Amino acid sequence: MTDTTSNAPSGPLKGIRVLDLTAVVLGPLATQMLADYGADVIKVEPPEGDMMRANGISQHPGMSSIFLAVNRNKRSLAVDLKSPEGVAALRALIPQVDVVVHNMRVAAVERLGLGYEAVAKLNPKVVYCAATGFGQDGPHRDKPAFDDIIQAACGLVGVGSVGREQPDYTPSLIADKTTGLAVCNAVLAALLHRERSGQGQYVEVPMLETMAAFVLAEHMGGMTFQGSAVKAGYPRLLEGGRKPARTRDGWISMLPYTERHWQAFFVEVGRPELAERYSIANRQERNAQVRALYGHLRELSPLKTTAEWMALCEKLDIPATPIYALDDLPAHPHLKAVGLFEDAQHPTEGPIRQLRPTARFSATPTRVYRQAPTVGQHTSEILREAGLGEEAIARLKANRAVAGE
Repeated sequence: MTDTTSNAPSGPLKGIRVLDLTAVVLGPLATQMLADYGADVIKVEPPEGDMMRANGISQHPGMSSIFLAVNRNKRSLAVDLKSPEGVAALRALIPQVDVVVHNMRVAAVERLGLGYEAVAKLNPKVVYCAATGFGQDGPHRDKPAFDDIIQAACGLVGVGSVGREQPDYTPSLIADKTTGLAVCNAVLAALLHRERSGQGQYVEVPMLETMAAFVLAEHMGGMTFQGSAVKAGYPRLLEGGRKPARTRDGWISMLPYTERHWQAFFVEVGRPELAERYSIANRQERNAQVRALYGHLRELSPLKTTAEWMALCEKLDIPATPIYALDDLPAHPHLKAVGLFEDAQHPTEGPIRQLRPTARFSATPTRVYRQAPTVGQHTSEILREAGLGEEAIARLKANRAVAGE
């Protein structure tokens, strides 16, 4: 059972304070990474809470599995941003923070008086990061953006639908999560610049541009060379050569890759002549036949059980793994050995299973030091730190400008 009785942050960002004006998954994942690295992240949410509190599996209202997964190590400040008093209370915090992150539409945050120019007047050294749907210098800057929309717009749905009867989305919030990683990286880079120069700055991380670059990293293809008649796309992936292979008793991901892998594989299965048939010794000729080559592997795979193939691949140093279902992951021998899954005690949800921070730091180790908060759990505590007295806090609560314990 993980000990979270000490709420003291640990990690390389200890001492950095983040004002987190994000919601759903993209922003909260980014700010959770900053919190995992030791930053004091103040999650600002409306009195009814982040909408993701209701999505996923819940034991109690407002504390869903998804919310728990992307909001650990944070403190919650519940503020009604439609209330001028609530906005004023939030502005009192700005001089004390190092980073402000939001994923609201820029026009909306400007109307609240929380745009970059207004925030920088209160705190010139602030790193201010806007996670937007579309870059603000383009015609789609004011359009709403959700994961499905960005998957479709960035080419991910298109490239994933090659050879299928109809397009479909990836069953993961991949646009949100990938952009969240980019937000975290951008904030860290801006903090490093501030450390060197003393200068804060405005940072924008747009979803569409981030995901288009993500998809095209291997799929630029013929678009790379001006005047080329070759289309975009990485043929090896688009031609569908590699696929899970059926075994005698299940499925396996098995990937002979090098000449040595293939030569040894065909010898072990008693088909050494296939090495010549598929020109294994010539990489270019082998790549030209990759679809047929992996198709032949799938013809052979039902001859053995998954365990037998795993033993053979281990012997030949061929990359391979059984196909794991989500519910099987806690039993994965590697994940179990490295302690990725932790049992913890949540103050309101009782015994839970969580994932530890995945990055390992030798000098500044990270850990889960605070469980995901209830709505407004730290409102009074945070407002006191901003210099508000008990009477002022009580008045804000009476006027419903803030909420929480």
